[in-house]
Amino acid sequence: MPTHLQSEIKLSQGRQSLTGRKARNEDCLGFCFPKGNLLTTKGACAIIADGVSSAEAGGEAAELCVTEFINDYFDTPDIWTVKKSAQKVLTAINRSLYSRSHEYLESRGWLCTLSVLIIKSHTAHIFHVGDSRIYRIRGEHMECLTTDHVAPLSKSNSCLARAMGMDTRVDLDYRSLALDEGDLFMLSTDGVHDTLSPQEIMAIINQHDDLNDASEALTEAAYAMGSTDNLSCQLVRVEELVADHIDDLTDRLTDLPFPPDLSPGMTMDGYEILEEIYASSRSQLYLVRDTETNQEWVMKTPSPNYADDPSYIERFIMEEWVGSRIESPHVVKMADTSRPKNFLYYIMEKVEGINLEKWIENNPFPRPAQAISIVKQITKGLKAFHKRETLHQDLKPGNIIIGPDLHVTLVDFGSVYVAGVDEIFVPLERDRILGTVHYADPLLRLGHNTGIQGDLYSLASITYEIFTNHLPYGKALESCDTPTQLNKLRYIPADRYNPIVPIWFDRALRKGLSPELEQRYKTLDEFLQDLTQPNPDFVHDREVQQQSNKIIFWQVMSLVWFIITMFLIGALWLK
Repeated sequence: MPTHLQSEIKLSQGRQSLTGRKARNEDCLGFCFPKGNLLTTKGACAIIADGVSSAEAGGEAAELCVTEFINDYFDTPDIWTVKKSAQKVLTAINRSLYSRSHEYLESRGWLCTLSVLIIKSHTAHIFHVGDSRIYRIRGEHMECLTTDHVAPLSKSNSCLARAMGMDTRVDLDYRSLALDEGDLFMLSTDGVHDTLSPQEIMAIINQHDDLNDASEALTEAAYAMGSTDNLSCQLVRVEELVADHIDDLTDRLTDLPFPPDLSPGMTMDGYEILEEIYASSRSQLYLVRDTETNQEWVMKTPSPNYADDPSYIERFIMEEWVGSRIESPHVVKMADTSRPKNFLYYIMEKVEGINLEKWIENNPFPRPAQAISIVKQITKGLKAFHKRETLHQDLKPGNIIIGPDLHVTLVDFGSVYVAGVDEIFVPLERDRILGTVHYADPLLRLGHNTGIQGDLYSLASITYEIFTNHLPYGKALESCDTPTQLNKLRYIPADRYNPIVPIWFDRALRKGLSPELEQRYKTLDEFLQDLTQPNPDFVHDREVQQQSNKIIFWQVMSLVWFIITMFLIGALWLK
C-alpha cells in the first residue's frame, strides 16, 4: 500500500468463553489486530462462532471457521474491498464444511453459526449467518446489528434456517456502518444474549473498566441466571480513530519533488531521456533508456501545473501502485525496479504499435474477424482490472495500443477507481476524473457510480466506432450534463454508417450503450456473447418490427384508398 495511506485505529478488546452446563464447549472466539499495511488494507477482525448442538462436529466447525478466516482473510489481495475479501474466504470455508459433512466414511455434521466484525479505517463491516449476534453500544443506546436466522417449529421451539456448512452456498448478511470513537461492539452466542436483557448487559459492562473483566462478568451472570448453553462473548471498543491532518498527509504526498523540465539527452536517476512521446495539461510521457541495461522504457511524469494539489498527487502515486497489481498480457506492465527515486515519476514497459484511434483512421471498414479480435482483447484487459476490483473509467481509442499481429494493450491508469483504496479515509477530496466525454458513461457526469457497467459502456462505444468510424450519439454527449439532456439522447443505428452490420449486432451495441443502467448489459461476457453469436430475441424483434411496418403500411394505404373513393363518390353526386 502506498506510504501516504496510514489508517491508524486504536482498539481495546476482551473476551471470555465458558463451557457452562454443557458437556463441552462448542463456541470459538478470535481476534486479530495486524500491524503496518495490513491494518490499513484489511483492518482489525473480531469473530465468534457457535457449533450447532445437533451436529456431531459443530465444535470443530466453529474452530475451523475462526482459525481459517483469520489465516486466509489477511492473505487476500490488498486491492480488494473488505466485502469481496471476506465473502471469498467465507465461501471457501463453507464449501470445506459442507464437503466434510458429506464425506462417505465420516458423515458428521460440520455446522456452526458465524458473526464477523471487521474494523477498517473509519468503517465497521459485519458478516453474519445463524443466531450468534453482534451488538453496538453507543452512549446509552444498545443496538443489535444482526438478524437471527431461525425458523419457528412451534410456539416454544425453533431451528436454525441458515448456518455455515448447511448448504453448498452460504447466504451471508452483510452491512457496513460508520464508526465513532467510543463505539463498543459485543459479539455473543445465544447462551449469553438469550439469558441477559440489553439493560442487564449494559449495566454489567458499565461496572467494569477492563473489557476482559466485563466479558467474564457477562458470562458468569448468564450462568448464574440459569443458561444451559455454552457462554461466550467478546467486547471490542474503538478507543481512537487516528485521523490525519491535511498538512501531515500533504507532507507525505510531497516527499518526492516533481521532476524538472526534461529534454532529450538529459539523465535522471539512471534514465536517459530519448524523446518526448506525449504531453498534456496533466502529465508527460518520455521514451527513456536505462543507462545500466540499455533497455528502453516509458517514463510518466506529473505535470508541474499540479505541484501543490495533493488530490492530483495521490492519484498519480496510485497509478503506479494499481498498475503493478494488474496482471494481463493486454495491460501495460510496470517496471519492477528497486532503484531509489529522487523525483516523482514511474516507469513502464515500451509497447510497440499505434493507438486504436490511428488504427481506426487507417482501417475505416475493417474485416469483422479483425475487429472482433480487437474487441475480445480489450475485454480481456478490462476483466484483469475488474478481477482486482478496479474500474478503468477512461477507456478510449487513445489509451489502446494495437501492436504487431493486432495484439492489444491497454496503457493508461490515470482515471482508475479502486474500491479497496476508496474504503480508506483520507482528509481530502479525492481527485475524480470522469473520463473522455464520447467514451465515458454519461451517468458518471451525473454523479452515478455505474461500476463495471461504466467500463462496459466505454467498450461498446469503442466497438461501435471500430465498425462504423463514427460515434453512437454523434456529438450529443458533449452537452449531456443533466437528466433531461440524457433522456434526449438518440442512438444512431450502426447500419446507417456500415450497411453490412447485421441487426442483431446493432441491437447488442444499442443495449451496451443504453443511457438507462437497467437496460444495459450487466457483464462484459454477456455483451461479448451477443456480439459474437446472434441473440434470437434481437432477430425476433426485427421480424416483429417488419410485420408491424407491413401492417402500418397497408393500414395507411387503405385509408388513402378510402379517402379517394369518398372523393370520387362525392364528385359524381355533385354532378
